[in-house]
Order: sequence, then structure tokens, then C-alpha cells
Amino acid sequence: MIRVAVVDDHPVFRLGMAALLDSFDGVRVVGQAASAAEARALLGLDPGGDPPETGASADVVLMDLDLGDGSGVDVTRDLVRADPAARVLVVTMHEDDDAVVAAVRAGARGFLVKSASPAEVERAVHAVADGAMILSPSVADRAMAYVVGGRAAARVPFPQLTDREREVLDLVAAGLDNASISRRLVLSPKTVRNHVANVLAKLAVRDRSAAIVRAREEGLGQPR
Repeated sequence: MIRVAVVDDHPVFRLGMAALLDSFDGVRVVGQAASAAEARALLGLDPGGDPPETGASADVVLMDLDLGDGSGVDVTRDLVRADPAARVLVVTMHEDDDAVVAAVRAGARGFLVKSASPAEVERAVHAVADGAMILSPSVADRAMAYVVGGRAAARVPFPQLTDREREVLDLVAAGLDNASISRRLVLSPKTVRNHVANVLAKLAVRDRSAAIVRAREEGLGQPR
């Protein structure tokens, strides 16, 4: 019996995925979490990433990358540090190269997009439980070219962000307000606001000032 924990902040997807997993022979869902904080509690991690004496006993953890109050990449990294044998299968909407590399660097054993078929999900859960590394067909070729081509060797600040979110953060760190960013990137003000909100959530910072400090520490916001 493969015991699975599901971590995703979208209730419809999380509940649907749990029901799908429970329908597979030899698979049982043993816990669910809707946020990074809930995931840490479920998986037996304190805020610093140290394992307490109790936690969810799961053979495989299905992990979303965007958890509202934090990043699935960070939760994965802390889990694998606490338990190197932990097996995390990332299931996310993001297919960009940075997201794949960030997840694998954090210790994930697999990467699936949320559009994966039930058969692909079942195959991935069994493969990861057996200790294999698996990538969905839609990202495997690009991920291999990305790593073999040496781009993985270049450090990317905040890999949990999309390229556009990182571009917006760079401009925020450079001192631009939303209206200026909107004109610079030819985006609507609402789209810029949404990107800024996503950046704050993924970096788990309270406000724009804290995001600027983090960004400048990573070399963003340099004069053009």
C-alpha cells in the first residue's frame, strides 16, 4: 500500500486528486494540506524545518508549488533536508524550466502538470514510490535540454517565481511604482497588481518594502 499526502491550496483540485488517488489499487491518501503551514504540520516539520516526533506517515507527497502562504519548493526543500528518503511528486500548473529545476534542486522526485491524465498520475505515484525520478512528457525534453545545456548551473534568483514575476520584482526593487511598471512592460495595471501580489505570496513577505529588501539582497533592482 502506497500512502500519499496531498498538498494543494485549491480545494476542488485537492479533493478531486485525493478521490482519484484513493480509486487506484494499492494507493491510500493519509493526509491533506491546503497551505505551507498546514503542510509543515502534516509532514512533521516545524517552521525551521526540523522534524518533531510526530507527522504524517506518507510514502509519497504530492506537492503544489504555489501554496498561498508560501512556496511548495521551500516545503519540499525542508522536508528532504529533514528526511532525505522523502519522496515528493510536484503537481503544478507551471511548466517553465525554472520551476522544474527549482523543484528538482529542492529534492522532488517527480514533476507533473495538473493537466496530466489519471493514468499518468497513477504511473508517476508508483514510480516515485519505487524511488524513480519521473517528469511529465510535456516537460521532460525541455528539462533535459535545460540541464544538459548547462543553464542549470547558472543561479536563478527566486526560482519559485515565473519569468514575468521575476521581471516585475526586478522593477519593483529598482523603485518603480505599479503605474511605471505597467507602462514599461505594456501590461494593464490590474495585471501588474496581480503579479506583485503573487510575488509577495511566493516570497512569503508581508509587504512591498520587505520584497524590495529580499530582491536587492539577490542582486535585483540594479540601475539600468
